[in-house]
Formats: sequence, structure tokens, C-alpha cells
Amino acid sequence: MEPEIERVNSYKDSRFSPVILRQHGAFLVNGVPCQVEIAGPQEAVVCGEAREFYPQLIEDFRFYAEHICRFFDKEGALLAEFPAVNRFPVKLQDLQPSQFFVDQEKLAAVETFITGSKDIVIPVVESCGRLVSLDGHTRLAAAVKQGIDMVFAFFTGGGDYVENFVEEARNRGVFSPYDLPIIPHSEYEVKWNRFCDEFFANCRQEEAGE
Repeated sequence: MEPEIERVNSYKDSRFSPVILRQHGAFLVNGVPCQVEIAGPQEAVVCGEAREFYPQLIEDFRFYAEHICRFFDKEGALLAEFPAVNRFPVKLQDLQPSQFFVDQEKLAAVETFITGSKDIVIPVVESCGRLVSLDGHTRLAAAVKQGIDMVFAFFTGGGDYVENFVEEARNRGVFSPYDLPIIPHSEYEVKWNRFCDEFFANCRQEEAGE
């Protein structure tokens, strides 16, 4: 039976350390707290009582952090290993965001663990004549604030929605991470979530022929 895995997106939860929460490595597996802590450029440590569900937990975690490819338990035993992604350096100005808002609260949390280019690894696709960042826009905004002009990227698969999101970003004047507006969390929750909900609802209607 597949476990119910929920990612904890809050930055305040007494069941997890602030470091884990800031890394977005906190999960509930059938209600049981488990965590995945990034321990290096490609490594992470998995902890929690639901050990039998570690494979599914790792799979869920890698949806958000595909560049992490080696997972260990807290005793140092190797749990899983995946092919390493090919990272390459890219200038911020050469990245086209697929998002057009940054959450101020999330940015403050992310800034606590970014110390240089090595801490910023972004999944990208080639679309619309540019390298398009699919995720990690908060980290890119942190790079801008800290004066970091180069990050690392790796190619991954992209959904059919990417071109639409890029078009919307450009319509809003977002052509690179330097253009990303930073807005309060409450405003972000409304604006970004509403756009995504409406966009994917329209996609489902079109697929259903409505």
C-alpha cells in the first residue's frame, strides 16, 4: 500500500529543526515526521521512524531536488543512489524565469543557507530561445540580493505548460531573475496560487473538451 506523504511547507513546526524546514526537507509519512537533510552538493541524510517508506520519501524529495543523487541513513549506510546530473555554470542574466513572483518570507529563509554559487542548483529546459528556470526562483532572487551573478543549472524534463508560463512572465516584464518582484507572503499566496489554480483548471477543461 502506498504511503501518504505530505511535504511540510511551513517554516515553524516544532517537530522539525529550523534547518530542515528552511531546506524544505520536512515530511509527514502517514502522519509520522520524517526528514531529508541536504548534507553536500549531491548527498542527503534520511531520518524518521517510517523506514519502510524511505524509497517513496526519497522519490518525493527528488521531485523538488533532482540534483541530490545519494541518500544515506543517519548511521551512514547508503540507502539509494541515482545517476548524477550534469551541472554547468550559467549567468543569472541568461536565465528566463517561468515564475513571476517571489515570496518574501520564503526568501528570508532561503537566504540563511546560501553562501555562494555552489548553493544554487537550478533545473532548466531550453524553451522560447532561452534557458528557462523551472524551479528555484527564490534561490535566484537570493543570488540577486547577495550580488551572486553565476549559479549552476542542469537540464531536466519540462511540462507542456512551460511556454505559457514564460509568456506570462514576459508579459509582466520578467526576463531574468533581476526582474522578479518580491512580495509579502500573503500577497504571494493569493496572486501566484490563484494564477496556477486558474491556469491548470482551464487546461483540464480543454482536455475534457468543455
